[in-house]
Amino acid sequence: MGVDGVTSVKILRRPVPPSHRLERAPQQQGPCAAPSMALPWRPFSLSAYHVSEECGFILPAPQTELPTYYRPWMDIARSVPQLVQSHTLRSHVHQMPLLESHFLEGHRELRLAHLALSTMTMGYVWQAGEHGTVKVLPRNLAVPFWDVSQRLGLPPILTHADGVLANWRKKNPEGEILWKAELRDAARGYGVTSSGGHVFQAIPKVIDGVWAGDSVGVSQALEEIAEALHSMTEALKLMHEYVNPDVFYGIMRIYLSGWKDNPSMREGLVYEGVQEEPMEFSGGSAAQSSLLHCFDELLGVQHEEQSAFLSRMREYMPPAHRQLIRDIAASPSLRHFVQDRAGGPLLDSYHRCVSRLLVLRNYHIKIVGRFITVPAAQARQLRSQGTPGEVEALGKAPTSLEERGTGGSGIMSFLKTVRNRTQETCLTGPAPFQ
Repeated sequence: MGVDGVTSVKILRRPVPPSHRLERAPQQQGPCAAPSMALPWRPFSLSAYHVSEECGFILPAPQTELPTYYRPWMDIARSVPQLVQSHTLRSHVHQMPLLESHFLEGHRELRLAHLALSTMTMGYVWQAGEHGTVKVLPRNLAVPFWDVSQRLGLPPILTHADGVLANWRKKNPEGEILWKAELRDAARGYGVTSSGGHVFQAIPKVIDGVWAGDSVGVSQALEEIAEALHSMTEALKLMHEYVNPDVFYGIMRIYLSGWKDNPSMREGLVYEGVQEEPMEFSGGSAAQSSLLHCFDELLGVQHEEQSAFLSRMREYMPPAHRQLIRDIAASPSLRHFVQDRAGGPLLDSYHRCVSRLLVLRNYHIKIVGRFITVPAAQARQLRSQGTPGEVEALGKAPTSLEERGTGGSGIMSFLKTVRNRTQETCLTGPAPFQ
């Protein structure tokens, strides 16, 4: 069996597990993976999940250099925008030596290596646009990329965990974050769905409070989460200040897309030296944001229609983050706790959280309208007039992504369904907008 639905393959390197998923590193069981009233409750701790109360899911102090042995990777990765523009990236990759990945030590080195290799891969595949894609990723890139991915429990493609969580530095001592390289502008918007900051102090308080029956403590923690959700929506508005919709849609977006559910690469991509048959992987997507999944599981938002896609997006998260989401889902139900206490400040705080999550998702739909739907319509009009070159950025826009997200979903229908399921989570009528 292959990966993500590809079957009947001959393995050339490490076996691909028959579950259609990558081999995962052994996952550390979280503090409440199987709660039982017969067992003593242990306070919910974030220490096992690679989560920081300051940075949230963002990798703290990401590494910026690899050992000298890996300089060929870093030299090319840092020059990807220029090499793509000159149409010479593929030739540079072909000249790159095949390096062994076992000299990489520690989580941060592996994350930087994955970022570098994924950046090269996206540039290599999409250098010539949607009509000039390749069928094979060369061995000297594919083999180490696969090996590093296996060690991290991530797929061999650029993910949200690469382009956002591990691709930043502090712009100043006060802590303003600057995303690096060609992903900088896109990451500004995605980044607000990843950090969460002090919300990670509140989530354990909610879980512990539910277990202890502490309505007051749960209500106070929910107010903290509601405030964090409001701050996230405000931060998302910075997209309008920093990102040009035409540039994002026409130039940047294709480099975030993958080779699953993508009409430009219907057969997927062969990872030479890994297996003979092509594999399919989704591109980077805000649906890979662990924080939004945490909110849904905590508040009890059900996504039956989109459960398959959202479950697949979790496979693109670091394993420790996936485990946190599972452990939140396995914790005592906050929604049932609120229902059982019928009214009062606790219900108000719960509704305020759902309302703020709903506002965030409505604003996300507006962002998609401005940065994808409107530019897509403009690009179609330019093509129909036969003058796409009049607007350089839109003239380069790929037609295959007009109705799809970079993760492969039908973007507007998906977002509206997720929004509607959020609204239905309220216990008494529609959630008020606050």
